Amino acid sequence: MTAPNCGGRLEAMKVALKSGGKPIDRAQLALMALATGVCLAFAVLGGVMAIFTPLVFDRVGNRLNPIAWLGFAFAASFWAVCLLAPLAGWILWRKGATPLAWAAMAVPLAWGAVALTLLQFVPA
Repeated sequence: MTAPNCGGRLEAMKVALKSGGKPIDRAQLALMALATGVCLAFAVLGGVMAIFTPLVFDRVGNRLNPIAWLGFAFAASFWAVCLLAPLAGWILWRKGATPLAWAAMAVPLAWGAVALTLLQFVPA
């Protein structure tokens, strides 16, 4: 006994659910898992940094400093970037876009570098 064809409506689901017979690269999988762990560790550090970012405005005049506001925005949102980048990376890796997946995993490094660079120019 076989399942009904349903007018061919399930074909798109079959294609989406099957891996297409491509073998999974175990080394890439291990590196993606390691990069995810690093991003999650950075997210914890970014959460602590986000708690202390309002201290940027303690000095008189920093409320009108655009570099202080940029540094605040980048530092306060760093933890969210560290959580969303692995999600995007895994989605892209699963779709087969490996270079874009690795680019998504590298976004927290670039975001953190920009945040730390901007915060250096804020007067203490």
